[in-house]
Amino acid sequence: MNHDQAKEFVRQAVQRVVPGAEFTGLDPRVSLRDAFEMDSLDFLEFVEALAELSGTELTEDDYPALDTWDGCAARLVGEERTPAHERRG
Repeated sequence: MNHDQAKEFVRQAVQRVVPGAEFTGLDPRVSLRDAFEMDSLDFLEFVEALAELSGTELTEDDYPALDTWDGCAARLVGEERTPAHERRG
């Protein structure tokens, strides 16, 4: 998976929680929770959707990295390079 594919998974996951969410002009470093007014349950639903769409295991430890569009993409791309079982090593 490359960075652009990862960002597309993020967009799709956000749109599952916030239908019609618009990413045009969104600063990729801005908090997704703030930009799309997601509460804690919305954020959890977003993380679950992102994990499902990307096929990536995401845990509570990943939540800080998943706050921004760029952070999510970097986490997903990093997962491709280092499988979860090796990270825990």
